[in-house]
Amino acid sequence: MKYLFVSVPALGNKQNTLLNIKGKLAEHAETFSFPVPDFKIGTLDALVLLSDDLVKFDAQFEQSANKIVELVRSLNNNSNQLSHLLAVNDKSVDDYVRSFQWNTMKYRTDKSLQDTTATLCQEVNAIDNIMKTKLNTYTQTRNSLQALQRKQNGNLSVRSLNGIVKKQHCVLNSEYLTTVIVAVPKALYKQWNAKYETLTAMVVPRSSVMIAEDDEFGLFTVTLFKRVQEEFGHKAREERFIVRDFQYDEDALQSQQQELQVASATESDQQGELVRLAKLNFGEVFASWMHLKALRVFVESVLRYGLPPDFTSVTIVARPKMEAKVDETLLAQYGRLGGVHGQASSAKQEDLLDHDLQSVNDSSYRPYVQFELNFDVDRTG
Repeated sequence: MKYLFVSVPALGNKQNTLLNIKGKLAEHAETFSFPVPDFKIGTLDALVLLSDDLVKFDAQFEQSANKIVELVRSLNNNSNQLSHLLAVNDKSVDDYVRSFQWNTMKYRTDKSLQDTTATLCQEVNAIDNIMKTKLNTYTQTRNSLQALQRKQNGNLSVRSLNGIVKKQHCVLNSEYLTTVIVAVPKALYKQWNAKYETLTAMVVPRSSVMIAEDDEFGLFTVTLFKRVQEEFGHKAREERFIVRDFQYDEDALQSQQQELQVASATESDQQGELVRLAKLNFGEVFASWMHLKALRVFVESVLRYGLPPDFTSVTIVARPKMEAKVDETLLAQYGRLGGVHGQASSAKQEDLLDHDLQSVNDSSYRPYVQFELNFDVDRTG
């Protein structure tokens, strides 16, 4: 969904200006009041600097909101439900934007614009850090679970051998002999049977037995003296035989299953916590982003139209395929603006014009203040 935030000079009557914009755009868009408080302004020089900072913060807040949406999308099996999962102040994103009100309890208007901006940035940065930490923890847990699952489900060269290798397959409690488990590619069976006895000395003849097989590998046992086990492993790898690191343990299969159950439960719990945290923090980040948009509208309106602040700001939602008509209508109505409008002091006139000329270089420049917000939680990722 694309939203336009537009402000134009009110000429002393904000309500009439709002009704005029609504009337002009009635065929092409829905128009809503976008109430922006009167803030403490400070110096115009400081406003110019703040305007540049707000551009960067706007992009940062957008990125933060999108990251949370993508996170929830990746963790939610039904991505069509995202608009129901992600809300702002118990409203859908669309309803929140259309009915936006400045949160005066949280962001006092008697604070400077710079202080309010700093507060918004601190909140979003704190949420970014929290989400990053939680996501890293969850990712580590998920990776550990996947590693355990691969051991259960991989081929015989990588999967766990607990439950596959039985007690009768192994030489146990011998001072000199041991059993080595080797995964042999199917194409190399003949080579294995011809070579395993001579890979090193002290290999028990005719001791190799295939105890399991899958689509890629056969699992063979071979009995040899412990003193040549390491050398046998090196020689086997040179022939592309995979020596498995395995020691028989009667309790290992049960322990492995318990470990998998615990890891699965932990991953599920952390995923649920991460989704709940993402839903909560999405609302906070998006609300901060909208408040930042309001700050941008106020700052640019003062720089564009001068002092004292006298402008009307609106949210415009174009009907399908009507964006160009909205643009044409606004330009026809307010194209006479441009440059500085209002009672700016002559001492600051040059600074304001410099700011406007920088804006002209932007392809999105309009003779009135206009910002966009493109956001749709249900878009295809």
